[in-house]
Order: sequence, then structure tokens, then C-alpha cells
Amino acid sequence: MTETAGTSAKQMLSERVYARLREAVMRGEFAPGEALRPQELAKEHHVSLAVVREALVRAVGDGIADRLPNRGFAVPAFSDRRWQEIAEARRAVEPVVLRMAVERGDLDWEARIRAAHHRLARTPVYAPEEGEHVSGAWSEAHHAFHRALLDGCGNAVLLDTFDRMWTASELGRRWSVRRTPDRDFAGEHRRLEKAALARDADTAAEVLARHLTLTAAGLTADGPAAARTQEKAAHPADAARRAPVPARRLPGGGRPVAAAVRVEADGPAAGGGSAAGGGSAAGGGSAAGGAAGDGRPFRDR
Repeated sequence: MTETAGTSAKQMLSERVYARLREAVMRGEFAPGEALRPQELAKEHHVSLAVVREALVRAVGDGIADRLPNRGFAVPAFSDRRWQEIAEARRAVEPVVLRMAVERGDLDWEARIRAAHHRLARTPVYAPEEGEHVSGAWSEAHHAFHRALLDGCGNAVLLDTFDRMWTASELGRRWSVRRTPDRDFAGEHRRLEKAALARDADTAAEVLARHLTLTAAGLTADGPAAARTQEKAAHPADAARRAPVPARRLPGGGRPVAAAVRVEADGPAAGGGSAAGGGSAAGGGSAAGGAAGDGRPFRDR
């Protein structure tokens, strides 16, 4: 095998390990703060340590792992300040970009927003095969809608900045969605679509900033309560109109969660209870493969 072929094979293996690791972290198979041990991952995926380390370095760059001095790699902590810093950066940048998009966007931009919102509203937040974790399909539709809102700005540098911040915050965003099952995501997205298509830049920017603030609030120690309070204060009529979600039990006797088939048109399904379960004060579970924010184990070992 030539040196070039060997490098290519290593890259392919690293890509495969990274994809599986990312999926495992996003689905909660590793608890917030849990160590990601290269030796164990290499054995699990039947690859060399060099391949695993390459995948872990990429995971650090994408915000789904940390490299800790003298401690190796770990899933980011639930209470990590990074989530609030990213939210602050997004609130500083995205409402401005949305104003530009409202001013500059053409008819095709409007059509993309309508199509992206339709897809998001019809995609289940939870899928039966993915259990109580936010579905990959909904996450993709969510990104596509937010990207469509901004892409009318016509500035590639700003859109690249959005893409990087979105990637860096994806793990925290999924945690926030799961911790705030009563949040009216559907209503927030409808208001964003309506304001953008009405060419109401002030309202669109305000709604987007609030949307980002609520996501960040879901990652604080009193996240669910804080998000509910802020949402009810901003839209009391919508909060009063929303009905509770029927619960179902997970296989194996887990705590009730909302029906997985509920789509965003009616709001997201509940993600498995409050944040005050058996985890840390931040709802993130222990640092050693302990419990999620609702007190259930992230994975059986």
C-alpha cells in the first residue's frame, strides 16, 4: 500500500469513528462531562489509537468534546460557560444578519423560507427509533430553517460565521430542547417566518433574539422554569392555549415521555421530565457516566 493510500484509508476510518462518536454523544450515550477514553473507543471501533485521536480532535473542533489538560478528552460539561458565550455571540450577530436578509432578500428567498418552515413544522421533534432524544431529522430541518432566514443577506462571510456557531452549539441546543418540553418552539418559528415574510425587520430581529435567549435559558440550573417564565411573559395567550402532551412509557419501564409522533405544528414532544432529577445542579448528570437531567442513566454498562 502506498503512503497516499494509507493516509486515505486512515482518514476514512477517522471519519467513520467521528460520525459514530458524534451520534452517540448527541443521543446521550455519554453523559455531560463523561470521559472519552481513546483506548476504549479504539477497542470498540476496532481501529488504532491514532485514528481515534484524529476523530477526537475533530470532535473538539465541532464542540462535542473537550480536551482537558492532563485528563484527555471528555464530553463538555452541562454547565460549561461556552453555551452562554455562544448564545451571546449569536444574539450579537444573527439578528443583524436577519435584518440584512429582510432588506435584501428576493422572492426566491421568501420561497426558501416557506419551504424550510413547512418541512420543520411537519418533522417530528422525536422519532420512535431515537427514543427520548431529539431526532436527527428535526435537527437538520431546524438548521435549514434558520439558515434560510439568514441567507437572503447575501454575505458569505456572515453566513459562514452562522454555520460555525450553529455547529459549535448543536449539542447544547439538543440538551436545551430536551430540558424545556413545554416550550412553544412551533410558535416561535411561526413568528419568525411571519415577521421575515412581512418584511418587518424590527419584529423579526426581536423574535430571533428572544428565541436564542430561551435556548440559552434552557441550559442554566433553573433552565426549564426560566424558559417557561420568559415565554409566558412574552406570549401569554400562546402559553395559555397550549395543551399538555399525552405521555407514554419508554420500553423497559422508563419515565413517561411525550408521544414521539407529535410534530412541531403542535409543539415539540416532552423530552423526559424536568431537569431536577438525579443529575447535577445544572441538570447534566454526573461526570462519570451518571444520570441525565431527568435522573435516568445515559447508557447501560
